[in-house]
Formats: sequence, structure tokens, C-alpha cells
Amino acid sequence: MSCTTLLVGKSATIDGSTMIARNDDSGSGRYDPKRFIAVNPADQPRHYCSELSHVSIELPDDPCHYSIVPNALPGRGILAECGISERNIAMSATETIAVNERVLGADPMVELQAAQGEPGDDDYRPEVPGGIGEEDFITLVLPYVRSAREGVRRLGELLERFGTYEANGIAISDVDEIWYVETIGGHHWIARRVPDDCYAAIPNQLGLDGFDLEDAFGDARNHMCSADLVEFIRDNHLDRGMGSGGSGVRFAEKFNPRTLFGTRTTKDHIYNTPRAWYMERYLNPSEDWDSPAARYTPISDDIPWCRRPENRVTVEDVAFLMASHFEDTPYDPYGTRGTDETRHRYRPIGINRTGQMGLLQIRPHEPEVNRSVMWLQYGSGPFTTLTPFYTNVRDTPAYLRDTGAEVSTDSFYWTSRIIAALADPHYVSNSNAIEHYRENVMSHGHAHIARVDAALRGATGAGASAGAGAGAGHAVSCADIEDVEGIKHSGVRMDETGGAVSDVESPANPADSAGSADADATCDALEQANQRMADYLRAQTQELLGKVLYTSSNLMRNAFAMSDR
Repeated sequence: MSCTTLLVGKSATIDGSTMIARNDDSGSGRYDPKRFIAVNPADQPRHYCSELSHVSIELPDDPCHYSIVPNALPGRGILAECGISERNIAMSATETIAVNERVLGADPMVELQAAQGEPGDDDYRPEVPGGIGEEDFITLVLPYVRSAREGVRRLGELLERFGTYEANGIAISDVDEIWYVETIGGHHWIARRVPDDCYAAIPNQLGLDGFDLEDAFGDARNHMCSADLVEFIRDNHLDRGMGSGGSGVRFAEKFNPRTLFGTRTTKDHIYNTPRAWYMERYLNPSEDWDSPAARYTPISDDIPWCRRPENRVTVEDVAFLMASHFEDTPYDPYGTRGTDETRHRYRPIGINRTGQMGLLQIRPHEPEVNRSVMWLQYGSGPFTTLTPFYTNVRDTPAYLRDTGAEVSTDSFYWTSRIIAALADPHYVSNSNAIEHYRENVMSHGHAHIARVDAALRGATGAGASAGAGAGAGHAVSCADIEDVEGIKHSGVRMDETGGAVSDVESPANPADSAGSADADATCDALEQANQRMADYLRAQTQELLGKVLYTSSNLMRNAFAMSDR
């Protein structure tokens, strides 16, 4: 997938949450409809077979439930793309990257080999399955792990055992840490933790620019890798460092993975490096990014993988960047600066073929039952909006779940696509309506999440633990949410520790059933909260569609001012 990723550590975000976000972009000329679904343990396969590579894998029998945003149409496997589990582990897969020919020669991709001939013939060769890839990663990892680190280790073990047929970057996070994994050839991998006070900006390019082997093979505090990485580099002469004498890196050394494993092509300077440049330009604006003396330009190959932002990063910052198109530069395709050539020189982040963008936020200040929120949008970023949904649920709203092959305004995906296609030729004329739409939905989303959080915390709505914006300085109760949001909470209250408790009378054996009843009651509340958010989103999206249709109709080329009335 042609994607863009932004990762923000907990000390770099406005509220101490970890945030991982990625635009899920299709290849040129292809548009992949998306849907938001919950996967319950009974629906998780125990014997997994990849649709693309035909690899078969036996899975553990203890998955947890999780929510994902897969492709809506059949033919390319599950392709979960992004998800959060009930254990508050988040995963986004994948960022398509590239490794150089030396790496591919040393460790070729594990591709599906079709059967040749007919069974029984002397020259018959049976099918050889390929490895695992974007289709499989989240399904194979997310429901089985209890921390981001454990997710990295499980993914690494799967890569080493089954191999992969493509080069990818994968983000895995929990409430404390964010890890980014890059695959190196068919069976090798490296992973680095995003520093807590930093963000990482990643286009479709191998991004890690520093790796500490001593840490990876020691405490693994910030680095992990495949077990034979040092031998792999040494035996295949991959180290390009002038001081290495051709002997390769040693366990105690640090190296630049971009130099050893990555690519550096003209295409990178058109398609990849400008996106990293723009994200860092936005988050570190006091530096010189535009003069002839600028340290980094859109075609720099050494733009840092991660940096400390000048200000704490907000959901709105992420939303802007993931929908951006080089605003306030000569490279904006909708702008007036520069020339027609410069305005179409580089690939924007917010592109026409985005299927969905998921911002996966895990918040330390909320109880585990409602700790994770997925801010989700469908379609081309400049014309849609992020909307928050809880992920610890058993079902999701039909408006985002039931995307089909037929174009329909009953679907958020298809309505967003229609709005984008209508508004794009008249971007400036429609921009105010889209801006107000985004402002309405996101501000309502913040208030909605704050009210639901406050009710689940126990109706105090005060103090730091209650979260910013929980109310206008007064107590917020379950009744407040029922009045404002239309959510029924008669079966849910909170105990003194902040956990969800059911008010339903327990049967004779409470030890066996209390936990299940509590979980069901909490899921009911979160599902109703999601439905109310989806109802609001739908009403606002339908209103925007009407406005964009009216404005764009008046600007049609066959418009004529004179009429008979």
C-alpha cells in the first residue's frame, strides 16, 4: 500500500497518550472500500490460511476480541490495516517500504510459487506457499499479545519462520510504548522504540536511521532485531561504512539501516522524502525549511526518522498532517503559489486514493475498559473528517461497518468518496463548508468522548483524572449522557477502583458470571456511545453532501445565468 505513517510518543502528545496514525492508500488507479468491524474470539480463525500467499498457520486458542478496519470487498484477504484489542494494544500495518537489491539477493522474498504441470506427471511440481504480508500481520499478532514489546517479538518470530513476500513497516503500541518494525528481505527484521518525547514521520521508505546492536542483543530497551542480523550483514557484505574495512558491523556498534538496507532513488525524491519534509516542517516550524540554506529540503535523503516536536502534538495536528497537500508552499496542488509544475511536483500526503486513516489513541488517564479510541476517517483526507469511536466493543455502527460494492449514501465510505469527487474541481469554493464540517464533527467528538468517559469514571467530571473538557465545571453523570447522547446506562456503574460494574442481579455463583456481566454491560454502553457518534457523523456528512452538490452544480461548465424566471 502507498501509505504515510505518523507515530507520536506519550511525552510528545498533549494528554500523555500514545498515538499511531497511518493513511491506508491504495495503488494508483485503485480504490479499496473499507469497513469498521469488531472481531469476537469465536470469529477468530484457529487455522489461518492466507488468501494471497496460501500459507497456512495454526493459531493459539486464546484470542481476545479486537476492532479493525479491513477491506470491505473480497479477493485480497482480510487486510485488517489497523486495529486495537481489548487489551489496549494497537497495531497499524503496513507502511510499504523498499530494500535494496543487495538485501534482496542475500535474503529473497518468499513468494507464492504456483503449481506446475498436472498431479501424477513426471514433471509435476506442487504449489509452494509464500510468506506472510500486509494481509496477515494484524490477524496473526494483535489478538494474542499483551504489550507492544510482545507484539514485536511475536511478529519477528513469524517473519523468521514463514518469511514475507514484501517489504513493510509495522507500528505496534500500548499505553506506554510505540515500536516500529521494518522487514529486511525475506526473513530479517529490525525494530526501534519511538522515544517518548518524539514523533516519527514515515513515508513509503525504509526509515530507521540509527540502530544500536548492543542494546538489541542486550537489554532490548529501545531496539530489537532478528537473531542473526550481525551475521547476515557480515556474511553478505552489507555494511557500507568506510571504517568497517569490509568486516561488517559488530555487536557493540551502531549503524544506519537506511545506508545498509534502504534505497536512494529519484523516485524517492518525488514520492517519499517530500512527505517527511512537510511533516517535520509543520511540527518544528521555527527552523529554516524553505530558504536556499535550509538544512533539509524536500529531496533530502537524511531527514531524521524521529524528532522532538516544538509543541505537544494534538489529534488536530495529526488530522491536518495526514490530510495535508503541502499547504503554504509552492507544491500545493490546490494553491496559487509557485507554478503549475511545482504544484504537481511531489506526491501529497492527503491523496485521492486513501481508503481510510486510523489514529489509534491509547490514553493512560482512563480505565482499561474505555482506554482506547480509534479516530477514523474514510476517503480522501482533504474532504473528510476524523471521528472518535471506542474499540472495546462487540459490534460497530452500520454506517461504518456495512460498506458494500454498490455506491450508496447509506455508507460513510461511499458518501465521503462522492463528496471528494464533487468538491475537488472546486476546492476553494467548497473549502469553507468542508472546514466547518470537520470542525463540527471533531469538536462534537471530543465533547462526546469526554462525557462518556466521565460517566464511566463515576460521574464526578472533575479533577485531572476526569480528563480535559469533561464538562463545564460541574459533575457529569450517567443521566447527563442519557440526556445529551441518548445512551441507556441503567446496567452500568463504576466501582471505587474505576472498573465497570453491572447493576444486574448476579446469579448464584458470582465468581463465574460477574466478570462476564460487567464486560457485557460496559460493551453495551460503549456500543451505544459509538452509535450516537455515528448518527451525528451521518447527519453532518449528509448536510455537507448537499452543500457541496449545490456549490459544484452552480459551477458546472454548462451553467448559464439567464433563466425564464
